[in-house]
Amino acid sequence: MTIPIRQETPADHAGVYDLVKEAFASAEHADGKEQDLAATLRTGGSFLPKLSLVAELEGELAGHILFTKAKVGADPVLVLAPLSVKPKFQRMGVGTALIHEGHNIAASLGYSYSLVLGSETYYPRMGYLPAEQLGVTVPEGIPSANFMASQLRENAKPLAGTITYPKEFGL
Repeated sequence: MTIPIRQETPADHAGVYDLVKEAFASAEHADGKEQDLAATLRTGGSFLPKLSLVAELEGELAGHILFTKAKVGADPVLVLAPLSVKPKFQRMGVGTALIHEGHNIAASLGYSYSLVLGSETYYPRMGYLPAEQLGVTVPEGIPSANFMASQLRENAKPLAGTITYPKEFGL
């Protein structure tokens, strides 16, 4: 099945807010504020409109992904957060399609790495490894198995250091 993916537009904001809220309502590791994080990240200086993507199925928003700018040491990287798929469209490849499209766009924009704090069983299927294997120091209090990174470009210079998240993350 081909999953149509496009850049999010301002007309999508309310629908994306509801989608993120619904997607995380039953998530194992959620704080119930993921929809607010997405809305706040959209207004910050680290927001990249080309990397805020939506998937559509059956005439409705099925999924959303957002990548924002961050740094490891002095090197620019991306942070994937949040990735949301409406429950009725989960396990249909929507999340995978959003990640692959986001990675392709990110690489074309010159980004070499994407980092994520997420499921240690889901993200490795998309090429994510424990971030410490790629030279990123795991932030204090974060389980190393859940703090992962993916190299997006073959010629990427190695990373070394601690991540600096956009201030909107509150970390």
